[in-house]
Formats: sequence, C-alpha cells, structure tokens
Amino acid sequence: MVRESVTLGFLLVSIIVTVLTTVIKAEDPYFFYTWKVTYGTLSPLGVPQKVILINDKFPGPNLNTTTNNNIVINVINNLDEPFLLTWSGMQHRKNSWQDGMPGTTCPIPPGQNFTYHFQPKDQIGSYFYYPSLGLQRAAGGFGGLRVNSRPLIPIPYADPEDDYTVLIGDWYTKTHVTLKNNLDSGRSIGRPAGVLINGKSGKPDGTGEPIFTMKPGKTYRYRICNVGMKMALNFRIQNHKIKLVELEGSHTLQNLYDSLDLHVGQCFGVLVTADQEPKDYYMVASTRFLKSVLTSTAILRYEGGKGAASPQLPKSPVGWAWSLNQFRSFRWNLTSNAARPNPQGSYHYGKINITRSIKLVNTIGKDDGKKLRYALSGVSHVETDTPVKLAQYFGVADKVFKYDTIKDEPTAAETSKILVQPNVLNIEHRAFVEIVFENHEKTTQSWHLDGYSFFAVAVEPGNWTPEKRKNYNLLDAVSRHTIQVYPKCWGAILLTFDNCGMWNIRSEILEKRYLGQQLYVNVGPPELSMRDEYSFPANGLRCGIVKDLPHPHPPRQSI
Repeated sequence: MVRESVTLGFLLVSIIVTVLTTVIKAEDPYFFYTWKVTYGTLSPLGVPQKVILINDKFPGPNLNTTTNNNIVINVINNLDEPFLLTWSGMQHRKNSWQDGMPGTTCPIPPGQNFTYHFQPKDQIGSYFYYPSLGLQRAAGGFGGLRVNSRPLIPIPYADPEDDYTVLIGDWYTKTHVTLKNNLDSGRSIGRPAGVLINGKSGKPDGTGEPIFTMKPGKTYRYRICNVGMKMALNFRIQNHKIKLVELEGSHTLQNLYDSLDLHVGQCFGVLVTADQEPKDYYMVASTRFLKSVLTSTAILRYEGGKGAASPQLPKSPVGWAWSLNQFRSFRWNLTSNAARPNPQGSYHYGKINITRSIKLVNTIGKDDGKKLRYALSGVSHVETDTPVKLAQYFGVADKVFKYDTIKDEPTAAETSKILVQPNVLNIEHRAFVEIVFENHEKTTQSWHLDGYSFFAVAVEPGNWTPEKRKNYNLLDAVSRHTIQVYPKCWGAILLTFDNCGMWNIRSEILEKRYLGQQLYVNVGPPELSMRDEYSFPANGLRCGIVKDLPHPHPPRQSI
C-alpha cells in the first residue's frame, strides 16, 4: 500500500508539473487564413477596369488580430504575374523574411503560393497591407490590418460601440500595367482620376447605401488609412468632431479636430460620437495640394434617423502650412500603456546620445537614357533579380549589390546627379541614429521605414543644419513609421536600430518609389545568431542566383 501511495503521489506530482510546464510554455494563439489572389472587373469610378481581388473582395479582407497572435496566411497567386504582399507597419521582430518586400522576399510565381507567418509582437494599432511589386497597388490587393490590445492591457478611452475600418486613397482608371509602362518609358503617371472610400466613390446627391451606421449617443472607433498612390488626403465627417486617439501604433493626446490630413501610407485611429440630429451625414475625403480638388463621399447613417445628408460639404483646408501645424499638434500620450503593461513614456529617447546622423536628400532627374528617375542622396534604387537579403544570407552579396554607395552627409555635387543601382546601407546593431529627410522637390513627400517605429521629432521649412536640433521635440514626439516632408522642407526622425534584418526605407508615393526613391538598411550583429535574427524560413522561396545554391545554415521555423 505504501509503495502504491508513493507511486500514485509521484504520478500526481508529475501530472501537475507537466500541466504547469505546458501552461507556462504555452504559445500565443495561432490564426490561419487562406487568401486567393485573382483578377476581377469592377468600376470604382464608373469605368470598368481590371482590379486585384483577395478572396473576391475589393478592398481585401480586414485582418483583425490581437497583440502577439501568430498570423499564418497562405497566399495563393492566381494572377498571370508574380505577386507579393507587405504588411505596412508590422515590425516583424528579427524576421525581415516576412516583410514581403522585393529586397527581402522572392515573389510568388503565378499559380503558386507562399505562407506568411508573422506576429505583431508588442504592437497595437491601425495598419494596412498591400502588394509591393511594381504598381500592383494601383489595381487593389490592399486591405485593413488592425491589432487590438490584449484584454489585460487598459486603453486610455472607453470601449467603443463598434470598430470600423476606412480605407481612403486616390485612384486611376488606367490599369496598373499601363501605369507601369508609362513609367518604364520615361513618363509620369499623371494626376489621379478620383478618390475612393473603401473601394467606392460617392457623390453628394443623397443616394446610395450607408457605409456605416451609428446609434445615437454612442461613440465609435474609426481606423482611417490612406492606401492611395500619390495624393495626401483630408478626411472629415459632416457636423462631427474627430478625436485622435492612436497614430500608427501609438496612443496620442486626445485632441479634437474638424478634419485630419493623411499622407500616403498613414493610418489614424479616431473616436466619433453620434451626438448630432439622427439622420444621414457625409464622410468626405478630398485631395490636398492640387489646384483642382478631387472629392469622394460616403454616407454615415444614424440608426432610426430620418433625413438625407446635406449636399453642403464641409470645406477642406488650403495650403501645406495648415497641415504642418496639425503635424506639430500630434503628441504621444506618455501616461497610457501600449501593447505591454508599462508606460510608453518610460522610453526617454531625448536623453540618448546620437551615434550616427544620416541625411537623405530626395531629388528628381533623368538617367543616362534621359528617362525620369527619382533618387536618394544621388542614388536611384533598382530592384535585383535576387533579393538583396537572400544574396547576403547565401554569401553572394558581392555578385548582386554593393554596400554604402551613398554618404551620410552627401555633397551638393553628389545629389545633383543620379546613379541608377541598388542602394543598401549598413547600420550598426543597436545604434541610435538620426535620419534627416531633405525634400528638394516641389511636391510633398511621405516616407516609411519597415521593421521599426521611430520618433518623428521635427518637420520644418528650409535646409537642415545641426543647429536645427534645438527645435526637435525630445519629449513626446509620436512613435510612428511614416513622416511627411513638405516642399523645400526637411523632416527628422530618431530611433534605435535594434531589429536585425534587411529593412526598406521608401517613398510611399508609388511612382517615386518605383523609379528609385527607396533604399534598404542592413541591421545585423557581427555574427549570425538565432538570438538576434531568425534563419531563412523552411518554406522560403528562392529566386535569382540563389535558387540552386546549397543552404548555408540549417533552416528553422521563423517563429
């Protein structure tokens, strides 16, 4: 009996230990999706045209997830051309293999598939995904991506009645292939034909079905993203104030606005309260900085309300000075929590010494063939048949590209010419870097950095000099992943490059990015280590000169 009691006791302890170990080591939840990418014919602006659908939807499905969830998406390419998706704003910690840019990932060939596996690690907020090859974004294939806070993490406002995604963007009636051919022949894509709100263009004639409904007295969250190709847009709702609460993954001070400027690639999270007379109202998106303004509307309906929306639309602001002043009003909420239960303001970025300063000067010009090109610090980037990340990983980088072809402080002579070649910078792991974007063009620019959030500390007119640092916001600049720079202005960002991998810095203006205004930054420790960066995934696609090379390291799962 004693022996049996001991045995049973030991067995019980073993079961308890096993259960506890399983609970302690339990992984974050997994969510699996299958997305089929096809062509379809739609008329977003009243003209039939070929668009890119995901699961027969335009825009594509909303991806709704929570911090640290594992997202597994099998993308099946049923187009007649290669295809890639990128997840704008996702940091892909130690995992640039999942970034979906041409410099990190081989395209999915027609008729084949690739399964993305990534995790919004310690992230919250409003984002979107889109095709990263050529000008495919001009045909669709984009959709909303929201990352909700975990239940144990409090958010700095009451739970809204509902959560809506609003994708606004300019639109062309020419196909993405035609637009690409225009650029390849040395021409511009010109001005867009109109503006879409969630894939449709409305007119203020009182007709049409509502895009959303609201209950009187209730407050709703709207996640608004500019998924367009070229134009900054102003967003507003008839007779309603907009309360900004989140900007690209950061909680903000909750200021009220009549309207918000969203530059290409930017996403805002706002609260709107249904506190007006119960009837219909117009949601309005219109272009900025164009002499001839393009406008689209969508109907917002109060539940049980009666009466059509007024055809008198609220006016949009004029000039970029207004937009600059609004940018300066955005402030980080230092008292709120982010994805982790620690105050965001605990990161005192303003007290860290800058270890490297890089000036990126964007210019427009002609290549040797007298074709239109855009450049950064004198280099106009071209994509390579072998993604630069794969070339580096397989030890053949010297056959594909050269590192550091631009200087941290380019001279006027170096930026006055255009050299067409791959543009890859080496940045030391964990360096605290200042990047200055100097805009010498006549149009507003929008910049994005993959793999990171940065502190957008200043945007000002003129040229940057070291003395300008005294004007930086070193206390509560919003941590975000895009920054706009107005004509003949500069913008400065600060960040720690602590995420190993190959990451893209790009103009979000589609034709400028396609024609060279982008580069890659290689961030890595001296030696390859799973502690700092994941290995090439077991299901990774190969192309170019690495297609048949032996694997230099044992393949492991990315996450």
